[in-house]
Formats: sequence, structure tokens, C-alpha cells
Amino acid sequence: MHCPKCGDDESKVIESRDADDSIRRRRECLKCGNRYTTYERLERPNLTVVKRDKRRELFDRDKLKRAVYQSVGKFLNGEIEVEEIVNHVEESMYSLGELEIASKQIGDAVMSELARRNEVAYIRFASVYREFKNADEFVQTLKELRQKDDDAPAAA
Repeated sequence: MHCPKCGDDESKVIESRDADDSIRRRRECLKCGNRYTTYERLERPNLTVVKRDKRRELFDRDKLKRAVYQSVGKFLNGEIEVEEIVNHVEESMYSLGELEIASKQIGDAVMSELARRNEVAYIRFASVYREFKNADEFVQTLKELRQKDDDAPAAA
């Protein structure tokens, strides 16, 4: 790791902490004394996403993050909540144990996360994801969401 101030590659770790899906390290440059933070992330095998038209591309968490933020970001509590959603979706995709996943599985996982967080964000995302053609499709999706809420066990 190179110091962002002087570029030297000699540093010592002052503190390490587990972050959500990474390790946060505070470092100090041995040459200039500058302190900076690095994040280490577990390297996983690449997931291949099979698109609707059967094209294949590598899973890109940044692309997913941009898509979620762009479509429903203003209905959530900022970038932190979008990051949490992406983390949960990515984790659920890796937990499937497959190297190839359908784009539909990713969309369904995002929908599941949104359903628990914000009804308007869920409907808005669903309108693009499911390619609604008319208002009846909005109403039907809203009914399904509310039915799931009614069927969910009450919290004690």
C-alpha cells in the first residue's frame, strides 16, 4: 500500500477493525508519518450474470449500486442504505453457491430488500424491473406487497 501523501510503500498498521464485508485498517507511513485508512475485501470468485437475452457478463456491484440508487435512491436513507441493500443482495447471490446467476435472481433479491424497507421504492423499482405497461400492473403489484405484509407474522 502506497502512502497517499508521499507515495512510499512502507507503513505500519495502527488499528484493524472488521467492517461489514471488509477489514478496515488505520495505517501510518513510516517515511512521512501520514495516517490513512485502507479497506481490505475478501476476493471471491467472479459471478457471471446471465441476462434475459442470454448474454453473459461479470457481476458488477458498482453497476447494481448505481441502478438501485438511480431508480429509488431518493426514497431511501441515502447512499448508506443503498450500500446495505447491495451488500445483502451480493451476499445472497454468493450464498447460492453458483458461479452463474440469472439477472432475474438479482432483481428479485433487490425487490425483496426494498419490500422490507420502503413501499414506494419497491413499486418504483418494480415498475422498471417488471416493465409495467399500465396502471393495473401497478395496482396488482401493490396488492401483492400489501398481502405479503398482512401474511407476515406480527412482531412480538
